[in-house]
Amino acid sequence: MNKTSKQHWPTKDVMTQIYEKNLWGGTTFDFYSGAGSHDPKIIDPYLKVLTDFLESQNPPLVVCDLGCGDFNIGKHLTKYSKKYIAIDIVETLINRNKKLYKEDNLEFYCLDITKDELPKGDCIILRQVLQHLSNTEIQKVVKKIKHYKYVILTEHIPLGNFVPNKNIITGQGIRLKQNSGVNVLEAPLNFKIKEEKQLGEYFLENSKGRIVTMLYRVF
Repeated sequence: MNKTSKQHWPTKDVMTQIYEKNLWGGTTFDFYSGAGSHDPKIIDPYLKVLTDFLESQNPPLVVCDLGCGDFNIGKHLTKYSKKYIAIDIVETLINRNKKLYKEDNLEFYCLDITKDELPKGDCIILRQVLQHLSNTEIQKVVKKIKHYKYVILTEHIPLGNFVPNKNIITGQGIRLKQNSGVNVLEAPLNFKIKEEKQLGEYFLENSKGRIVTMLYRVF
């Protein structure tokens, strides 16, 4: 990695370095997507509401998991989907996932969701992914996910009122220190939907915000 400032690093390089240097913790893991993907207090209620939603769909949905990470979450959801397409920008991580997780309805792809064409499907899962991206990159993603019927979006946001969508440099951190968080319905993102429903909310200890999961029906 060269010494160019982080502003100029490609997103792929930034995310690859996060895993290589264990910047989200989990030094005993080969790849670790953070406590938000491993802490049972956070993931168990999340998996319950996701499972309930996916099981309620007839016929089953084709799910695209954007930013699938170490797949500690997605591995529980494949059996409730017609097809489960798991995507991440880190090539070594995707190669690892392909070796570990093999199911007839499961596919892994290494893609940059801000630049590359996304697979066709019915439902997008974006779990604590957008919070690490700049507004410019989020806008690119928003333009693509409007073509899916459902979007299940999870974000780590402040407690109480906050100013949405303060810009950041893509990387390890999120907007919480600026008393901000991602709200795709607000400017400058302006995601257009038909309906919304809160599926879950988890309050983190020591007033470190909350993790909120929203279901959006786009059309």
